[in-house]
Amino acid sequence: MSEKLTYKDSGVDIHAGYETVRLIKEHVKKTYTEGVMTDIGSFGGMFSIDKSKYEEPVLVSGTDGVGTKLMIAFKTGIHDTIGEDAVAMCVNDVLCQGAKPLFFLDYISMGKLEPQKAADIVKGVSNGCIKAGAALIGGETAEMPGLYGEGEYDIAGFCVGIADKSKLIDGSKITEGDVLIGLPSSGIHSNGYSLVRKILFERKNYDVNQYIEKLNCTIGKALMIPTRIYSKIIMNLLSEFEIKGMANITGGGFYENIPRMFPEGITADIETKNIDLPPIFKLLQKEGNVDIDEMYSTFNMGIGMVITVSDKISGDVVEYLQSKGEKAVVLGRTVKRKGRLKICHS
Repeated sequence: MSEKLTYKDSGVDIHAGYETVRLIKEHVKKTYTEGVMTDIGSFGGMFSIDKSKYEEPVLVSGTDGVGTKLMIAFKTGIHDTIGEDAVAMCVNDVLCQGAKPLFFLDYISMGKLEPQKAADIVKGVSNGCIKAGAALIGGETAEMPGLYGEGEYDIAGFCVGIADKSKLIDGSKITEGDVLIGLPSSGIHSNGYSLVRKILFERKNYDVNQYIEKLNCTIGKALMIPTRIYSKIIMNLLSEFEIKGMANITGGGFYENIPRMFPEGITADIETKNIDLPPIFKLLQKEGNVDIDEMYSTFNMGIGMVITVSDKISGDVVEYLQSKGEKAVVLGRTVKRKGRLKICHS
């Protein structure tokens, strides 16, 4: 008679799953907001919308992962911020339509479920949700032996936000002469890491624990700074000013993302002289001998969110942002022209 097999024999430990749930509960509950209707462990997360706050509510959703930044997490052993990146990637997209983030769900998959590592990842998700003002109302942690290498995992998620239909931001009101204002990033965020790895680890053989004086930390820590979440400042802005358009500077950098908010026939002329370029981008450009246009096609270059407002209120908007501690910079103006965004690197 053949030996009896268990699920654990195939590489899946359901008891590790139970331990993971126990460890993440405290992190999840920190994110709960007024609309949460279910507790951790339910088959579906439920969220109640207060209809008295909206005349014609529209739900806005976004989903994303964190790309090959995960490979830096594997190298450094830093796992308690990557979840924050996952939240940011989704939330910042939703914000661009003028929506207030309501809730977030995550999906974490591992070759072998390590409860403490999973809890660290969820801790990051929780911190991100708190910064976003969104509740973490559900998720999935999957153990899939044979699919991932030892110690490897993946994380993705999605966010749902809400806005009144009349207050949605779709860029249709943008006209020639409007002003583009940039909000600073926290670093590389979660895009361009395939090029980062090519430059620093394949071409230049950096070690993640190597201290870089100009970065004031190790290269690994600089690369693992979590993506900034713009919820608080954007919600404040929307309550005070008419914002015509917003662009989250993700994959594709300036050239790909800024035009996404413009209506047909409108583009922009941008000058980079006002941008305070973070040292990490200077290091990447130098070590990789990367053309400046390629840098602005790949990275956020120190600007994580771009907003468009009318010229007549642009000064007030910048002053307001600076009063909130934001190092906001004027990037340029919209122009009536077909073709590519123009960036002047004077």
